[in-house]
Amino acid sequence: MRGKPKLETENLKLETLNFSNRQRLRRINLRFFRKILLAALNNLRVEQFELGIQIVGAAEMTRLNEAFLRHKGSTDVITFDHSSLVTRHPSLLHGEIFICIDEAVAQAKRFRTSWQSELVRYAVHGVLHLLGHEDARAAARRKMKREEDRILRELAAQLDLKKIGSEK
Repeated sequence: MRGKPKLETENLKLETLNFSNRQRLRRINLRFFRKILLAALNNLRVEQFELGIQIVGAAEMTRLNEAFLRHKGSTDVITFDHSSLVTRHPSLLHGEIFICIDEAVAQAKRFRTSWQSELVRYAVHGVLHLLGHEDARAAARRKMKREEDRILRELAAQLDLKKIGSEK
Protein backbone atom coordinates (compact mmCIF):
# COMPACT_ATOMS: atom_id res chain seq x y z
CA MET A 1 0.00 0.00 0.00
CA ARG A 2 1.29 3.41 -0.90
CA GLY A 3 1.52 6.29 1.55
CA LYS A 4 -0.13 9.65 1.11
CA PRO A 5 1.47 11.85 -1.53
CA LYS A 6 3.61 14.66 -0.19
CA LEU A 7 2.39 18.18 -0.66
CA GLU A 8 4.76 20.29 -2.70
CA THR A 9 4.65 23.45 -0.61
CA GLU A 10 7.33 25.06 -2.76
CA ASN A 11 4.94 25.11 -5.73
CA LEU A 12 1.88 26.45 -3.93
CA LYS A 13 0.60 29.78 -5.10
CA LEU A 14 0.29 32.11 -2.12
CA GLU A 15 -2.36 34.81 -2.40
CA THR A 16 -3.25 36.32 0.93
CA LEU A 17 -4.67 39.81 1.06
CA ASN A 18 -6.12 40.98 4.38
CA PHE A 19 -7.75 44.33 5.01
CA SER A 20 -8.45 46.01 8.32
CA ASN A 21 -10.44 49.22 8.68
CA ARG A 22 -9.38 50.86 11.95
CA GLN A 23 -10.84 54.32 11.36
CA ARG A 24 -14.28 55.88 11.60
CA LEU A 25 -14.01 58.89 9.28
CA ARG A 26 -15.28 57.12 6.16
CA ARG A 27 -17.19 53.96 5.32
CA ILE A 28 -14.99 51.57 3.35
CA ASN A 29 -16.19 48.70 1.17
CA LEU A 30 -13.30 46.34 1.94
CA ARG A 31 -14.54 43.68 -0.49
CA PHE A 32 -14.45 46.16 -3.37
CA PHE A 33 -11.11 47.62 -2.24
CA ARG A 34 -9.75 44.07 -2.25
CA LYS A 35 -11.00 43.59 -5.83
CA ILE A 36 -9.20 46.77 -6.89
CA LEU A 37 -5.94 45.81 -5.22
CA LEU A 38 -6.07 42.32 -6.75
CA ALA A 39 -6.43 44.00 -10.16
CA ALA A 40 -3.43 46.21 -9.36
CA LEU A 41 -1.33 43.20 -8.32
CA ASN A 42 -2.34 41.44 -11.52
CA ASN A 43 -1.37 44.55 -13.51
CA LEU A 44 2.04 44.47 -11.84
CA ARG A 45 2.33 40.72 -12.52
CA VAL A 46 2.65 39.90 -8.83
CA GLU A 47 1.70 36.25 -8.46
CA GLN A 48 2.62 35.42 -4.87
CA PHE A 49 1.77 37.71 -2.00
CA GLU A 50 0.88 37.90 1.64
CA LEU A 51 -0.23 41.45 2.27
CA GLY A 52 -1.99 43.24 5.07
CA ILE A 53 -3.65 46.58 4.36
CA GLN A 54 -4.49 48.66 7.44
CA ILE A 55 -6.66 51.76 7.04
CA VAL A 56 -6.08 54.01 10.03
CA GLY A 57 -6.80 57.51 11.29
CA ALA A 58 -4.32 60.35 11.75
CA ALA A 59 -3.68 59.67 15.44
CA GLU A 60 -2.66 56.06 14.84
CA MET A 61 -0.60 56.99 11.77
CA THR A 62 1.22 59.65 13.80
CA ARG A 63 2.11 57.05 16.44
CA LEU A 64 3.40 54.65 13.77
CA ASN A 65 5.33 57.35 11.94
CA GLU A 66 7.03 58.58 15.10
CA ALA A 67 7.71 55.11 16.54
CA PHE A 68 9.05 53.38 13.44
CA LEU A 69 10.30 56.12 11.12
CA ARG A 70 11.18 58.75 13.75
CA HIS A 71 9.22 61.39 11.78
CA LYS A 72 6.92 63.87 13.49
CA GLY A 73 3.24 63.92 12.66
CA SER A 74 1.07 61.89 10.35
CA THR A 75 1.81 60.71 6.81
CA ASP A 76 -0.16 59.19 3.95
CA VAL A 77 1.25 55.66 3.78
CA ILE A 78 3.83 53.55 5.59
CA THR A 79 5.02 50.25 4.17
CA PHE A 80 6.68 47.48 6.15
CA ASP A 81 8.49 44.94 4.00
CA HIS A 82 8.53 41.53 5.67
CA SER A 83 9.89 39.58 2.68
CA SER A 84 13.30 39.13 4.30
CA LEU A 85 11.55 37.06 6.96
CA VAL A 86 10.30 34.58 4.37
CA THR A 87 13.10 32.25 3.31
CA ARG A 88 11.12 29.40 1.73
CA HIS A 89 9.45 31.63 -0.88
CA PRO A 90 11.95 34.25 -2.10
CA SER A 91 9.57 35.54 -4.81
CA LEU A 92 6.81 36.18 -2.27
CA LEU A 93 5.72 39.80 -1.84
CA HIS A 94 5.23 39.95 1.91
CA GLY A 95 4.42 43.10 3.83
CA GLU A 96 2.03 45.41 5.58
CA ILE A 97 0.75 48.74 4.29
CA PHE A 98 -0.73 51.35 6.62
CA ILE A 99 -2.90 53.97 4.91
CA CYS A 100 -4.12 57.16 6.60
CA ILE A 101 -7.69 58.04 5.67
CA ASP A 102 -7.33 61.62 6.98
CA GLU A 103 -4.40 62.22 4.63
CA ALA A 104 -6.36 60.72 1.72
CA VAL A 105 -9.22 63.14 2.34
CA ALA A 106 -6.90 66.15 2.70
CA GLN A 107 -4.81 65.28 -0.37
CA ALA A 108 -7.92 64.64 -2.46
CA LYS A 109 -9.02 68.22 -1.80
CA ARG A 110 -5.54 69.54 -2.57
CA PHE A 111 -5.22 67.64 -5.86
CA ARG A 112 -8.90 67.87 -6.82
CA THR A 113 -9.48 64.16 -6.91
CA SER A 114 -11.53 61.76 -4.80
CA TRP A 115 -10.41 60.39 -1.46
CA GLN A 116 -11.20 56.93 -2.81
CA SER A 117 -8.70 57.43 -5.62
CA GLU A 118 -6.11 58.63 -3.11
CA LEU A 119 -6.73 55.52 -1.01
CA VAL A 120 -6.03 53.33 -4.05
CA ARG A 121 -2.95 55.42 -4.90
CA TYR A 122 -1.55 54.85 -1.40
CA ALA A 123 -2.12 51.08 -1.62
CA VAL A 124 -0.41 51.00 -5.03
CA HIS A 125 2.41 53.17 -3.65
CA GLY A 126 2.94 50.66 -0.84
CA VAL A 127 3.00 47.73 -3.25
CA LEU A 128 5.53 49.54 -5.45
CA HIS A 129 7.77 49.99 -2.40
CA LEU A 130 7.51 46.27 -1.72
CA LEU A 131 8.54 45.65 -5.33
CA GLY A 132 11.69 47.70 -4.79
CA HIS A 133 10.68 51.16 -5.99
CA GLU A 134 12.17 54.02 -4.00
CA ASP A 135 11.12 57.64 -3.67
CA ALA A 136 13.91 59.20 -1.61
CA ARG A 137 15.46 61.03 -4.58
CA ALA A 138 13.60 63.32 -6.96
CA ALA A 139 14.25 61.24 -10.12
CA ALA A 140 13.15 58.00 -8.42
CA ARG A 141 10.11 59.77 -6.96
CA ARG A 142 9.07 60.98 -10.45
CA LYS A 143 9.50 57.46 -11.87
CA MET A 144 7.42 55.96 -9.06
CA LYS A 145 4.72 58.62 -9.50
CA ARG A 146 4.50 57.85 -13.24
CA GLU A 147 4.02 54.15 -12.43
CA GLU A 148 1.34 55.00 -9.82
CA ASP A 149 -0.44 57.21 -12.37
CA ARG A 150 -0.32 54.47 -15.04
CA ILE A 151 -1.78 51.85 -12.70
CA LEU A 152 -4.44 54.24 -11.38
CA ARG A 153 -5.53 55.12 -14.93
CA GLU A 154 -5.87 51.44 -15.82
CA LEU A 155 -7.76 50.63 -12.64
CA ALA A 156 -10.12 53.60 -13.08
CA ALA A 157 -10.84 52.46 -16.65
CA GLN A 158 -11.85 49.01 -15.35
CA LEU A 159 -13.53 49.84 -12.04
CA ASP A 160 -15.42 52.71 -10.43
CA LEU A 161 -12.98 53.64 -7.64
CA LYS A 162 -15.63 55.71 -5.84
CA LYS A 163 -17.43 52.49 -4.93
CA ILE A 164 -14.73 51.93 -2.30
CA GLY A 165 -16.61 54.02 0.18
CA SER A 166 -18.66 56.97 1.27
CA GLU A 167 -18.85 59.60 3.96
CA LYS A 168 -20.53 58.60 7.20
